Amino acid sequence: MQLDFIDNLNEHGENLVRLYDFGMVESIKFQNALKEFVAGDEETFDISTLDFIEERNCKLIMAISDTDLGIVTRDKELFYCALTFKGFKELIEAIEPYTKREVSGYKMLYDIDSLTDFLFSPRGSW
Repeated sequence: MQLDFIDNLNEHGENLVRLYDFGMVESIKFQNALKEFVAGDEETFDISTLDFIEERNCKLIMAISDTDLGIVTRDKELFYCALTFKGFKELIEAIEPYTKREVSGYKMLYDIDSLTDFLFSPRGSW
């Protein structure tokens, strides 16, 4: 599973953080790691600590927040995915189909009005 950032997708300045190049096994591992994070006491979780994720050009920290902000950054290298507990529950549910069988389609992991989308795509496309 690889992690990267793609800047300036369109004339509106939108961009995305993308998890790609994975199969069902990695999806299960990622979903389980998120479940453990949400159930635990920590307020942040650096997904690069997972041995199956390779960072390409960015770092992503998951963070429990009072509001669903989505992915935010100041420098386009270090990103925070700031979601409420409910937001994380919805994100975990969005991954569910990828844990049941090999899926080739992509999914945006949240529906928040922000400049940075969160793409979950086994093949990397959208």
